[in-house]
Amino acid sequence: MAKRKFQLTKTDVERLKAAYRQSKDANFSQKALAVRLYGTGHPTSNILDLVDCSRTSLMEWVRKYQRHGLASLKDGRQGGNHFKLTRAEKAVIKEQVHQYSPRQLLGHECATSSGAYWTAADLKLLLYREYAVIYKSPTSYSALLTECGLSYQRTEKVFKSKSAMKEADFEEQLEKN
Repeated sequence: MAKRKFQLTKTDVERLKAAYRQSKDANFSQKALAVRLYGTGHPTSNILDLVDCSRTSLMEWVRKYQRHGLASLKDGRQGGNHFKLTRAEKAVIKEQVHQYSPRQLLGHECATSSGAYWTAADLKLLLYREYAVIYKSPTSYSALLTECGLSYQRTEKVFKSKSAMKEADFEEQLEKN
């Protein structure tokens, strides 16, 4: 069995211990613990079991720590669509979609011809106009509609092959019966 090349100094071990104890971020603490255990010679299988991570993740955390230090173990994600609107803004949007139709707020730019029901396209336009927010994923608009308490609506069916004359004849027949 090959001897492990990565070994921590006493100072590094103390820094990782302190970071582990002081951190309120469980993900960061998990990484700091794993790197400390690996750097002090604990068996890899025990670390994987204790920290509940994959070997690939462990080795990635060790490489990051070697190259960039303790700060590289922190989560660098910025947050996705969830953080683009505050709770207060979401509350205002919820009130708007319940109180007004798309036609009332968006005018002729609404997605459906009647403008009676909210669609993801309508919400997208509203968010851009009011808050300058654009979600990366189209499903985020549907999720926000659901969060506002609106249910799924089928789109309006417009038959392009239907002629106005045939429709008038059909309605005339219905009135006669």
